[in-house]
Amino acid sequence: MTAHVDRKWRNYLGLFFPVLVALALISMACSQASTPSPTAAPAAPAAAPTKAAAAAAPAKKTKGYTIGWADIYLTPTWMQETLQMIQAEADKFSKDGTISKFQVFNANGDTTQQIAQIQAMIDQGYDAIIVDAGSSTALNPVLEQAVSKGIVVTNFDSLVNTNKVIRIDTDQRQWGVVTAQWLMDKIGGKGKIIAINGPAGVSVSEDRWAGADSVIKKYPNVEVVANLHSEYNLAPAQQACSSAIAAHPDIVGVYSQGGALSDGCLKALIQSGSKLVPIPGENFNGFLKDWSDNRKNGFSSIAPAQPNYLAVIALDAAVYKLQGKQVAQYVNVPLPLITDDNLSQYVPNDFANDWYPVKPLSQDVIDKLISTGGEPVKQQ
Repeated sequence: MTAHVDRKWRNYLGLFFPVLVALALISMACSQASTPSPTAAPAAPAAAPTKAAAAAAPAKKTKGYTIGWADIYLTPTWMQETLQMIQAEADKFSKDGTISKFQVFNANGDTTQQIAQIQAMIDQGYDAIIVDAGSSTALNPVLEQAVSKGIVVTNFDSLVNTNKVIRIDTDQRQWGVVTAQWLMDKIGGKGKIIAINGPAGVSVSEDRWAGADSVIKKYPNVEVVANLHSEYNLAPAQQACSSAIAAHPDIVGVYSQGGALSDGCLKALIQSGSKLVPIPGENFNGFLKDWSDNRKNGFSSIAPAQPNYLAVIALDAAVYKLQGKQVAQYVNVPLPLITDDNLSQYVPNDFANDWYPVKPLSQDVIDKLISTGGEPVKQQ
């Protein structure tokens, strides 16, 4: 039986052996053709992927963004007005699905809490974070971490000092230059003046005064007889100005950074029966109303605005960056100016005294600012 089986397999091998040898030779030839020798020319580049293969690649996200606004506080009226504007803009993006979620985080003035809220957005994978910062330095590490993870970060109004994020603001130093030069022209470049600034150490106040001081120093016949600091509230500003006016009744002007500071000083002049000397201001509605009421008494002013629509520009810039559009790393927004000539366009109005009337920017202007960065910042 065994001998019979062996003979059968030998017969089979005799029949198939030539075929097996041929297959082996073909296999060796293919192997040698596919393995280049050390001197062989490099292989031709791979063909471009087919349309089907390209379609299978993951597409870049163009809608459904999750965006958060990390705000240092929401209590001031300026912030409430800003909230209304940015929420309205977010609602427009939500209607067509560009934004799927817009969340506002209020740190209640606590920088540590603001950092924690930003970290939470990073951990939750937000697409973009908008920031009005409680500190120019403390937020830098967490914001740079967000950027390193591919999150778009835009920062407006109160800026951080890292250039890793997209920053959007007016030029606060230029604010001081414009208002101080106006005052020097009004007083003829001579005489005693009072200066009133915000709290010492606040970046906005420091920057505005640096700009103003650079102008005032050019006029040796101008003497700053009192340089005051006040919180940005009407009562303490009026009290500080009242004391300075009583001590220096011969002043010819007041340099003020604006807002409640300017209104407090104007009220102090009126209350004391003093001459209404020129005071630069801001688009703080109580000041605009008092300015309008006292034009007949010879009062004159100029009022720049820190526009609430900075937040709208910050949101638009974040969306555009996510969509791959051109966005400048720093956007310098021109200062809106209210003067004696256009004051009637703002008052009378029905807003509260602590409101900040401002004319909106067109979308075309906003888009141009975002893409070009606006005019370069001019240092004095």
